[in-house]
Amino acid sequence: MTKTATFHGSDLEEISAFYRISPESILPFADNVNPLGFSPAVRQELAAHLDVVTRYPDRNYTVLKEAIGQYLDVSPSSVAIGNGSTELISLFIRLYARKKALLLSPSYSEYERELSLNGCGKVSYFLRREDDFRLNLPHFLQALDETISLLILCNPNNPTSSAICLDEMEEIIRFCKARNIYVMIDETYVEFAPADNISSVSLTKRYDNLMVIRGVSKFFAAPGLRLGYGVTGSRHFLAHLQKLQNPWSLNSIAAFAGERLFQDTDYIQQTKELIRQERLRCQKALSAIPALKLYPSFANFQLVQILRGPTSPQVFEAAIREGFLIRDCSSFAGLKGEYVRFCYRLPQEDQRLLEFFQRLFA
Repeated sequence: MTKTATFHGSDLEEISAFYRISPESILPFADNVNPLGFSPAVRQELAAHLDVVTRYPDRNYTVLKEAIGQYLDVSPSSVAIGNGSTELISLFIRLYARKKALLLSPSYSEYERELSLNGCGKVSYFLRREDDFRLNLPHFLQALDETISLLILCNPNNPTSSAICLDEMEEIIRFCKARNIYVMIDETYVEFAPADNISSVSLTKRYDNLMVIRGVSKFFAAPGLRLGYGVTGSRHFLAHLQKLQNPWSLNSIAAFAGERLFQDTDYIQQTKELIRQERLRCQKALSAIPALKLYPSFANFQLVQILRGPTSPQVFEAAIREGFLIRDCSSFAGLKGEYVRFCYRLPQEDQRLLEFFQRLFA
């Protein structure tokens, strides 16, 4: 049977119903969530303090901002809190999408949705597979003309797992600053990166046309908390945020958990080391399969091009029949050809997926 629907990486219930497979039997290699699960230490503390629901959270989230400030080495006064990163993305777009926005392609589709809701047009800059989906900086800067008021970047990018290094990012932000273009950088996956020169948080101390947005959904395995946060040197945005944002945007449980998640250094280091090891192991194994091409991975997921053999929908279906949910990338605009994406999980789970690829492309 050929797959007749396109699924998001988190559509586990829909996929389960479509293929008549129990959700418990499916390994989610498409959701890009930390395979270690929620921090055990924070879970234990949260369970012992569920009475926080009887109190309103601090309207200014002072302690949470201090924890984030310490985690990122920034002033708490530069931190914004949101109901998921989606709320901050929406508010930033509402404020700065005065003309058109420039987006990389392929990339996360939620940006386009928010631009459309705010009546803002978009221009797509297509990353090229000939460049391993890395940004061609001189060519890219030419696309930032007078029609653009907002630049949106996902770094590392989804689904390509490519990244822009700090030096190149500063050149982009400086270029935009001179042209009154605001820059929003979505760093959802940056904590998984194998290098330290990817995050742009430090640039918020020198540039006020920049907002760096993160969340706890992926790295801290807590999508249900809906805790998003941003860092910016723009007093203009922070002032408008207070006017536009609903009070108590984040609930008391998420605020309590967040204050502790950023201090769990053991969990943070364990996650980084796990992803580092699995990235190297999976790349080595799949690189030995001639029918597949792998692209450099700076996030916790791998983009794979199918050079010959089954199509990406066929690979998706063969995988789900064996209990593996991977991402068929045919729905990503700007990604022509046959591509699939999977995230790194626990070693024994990754080994099963590797053996699946080896059998399928033998």
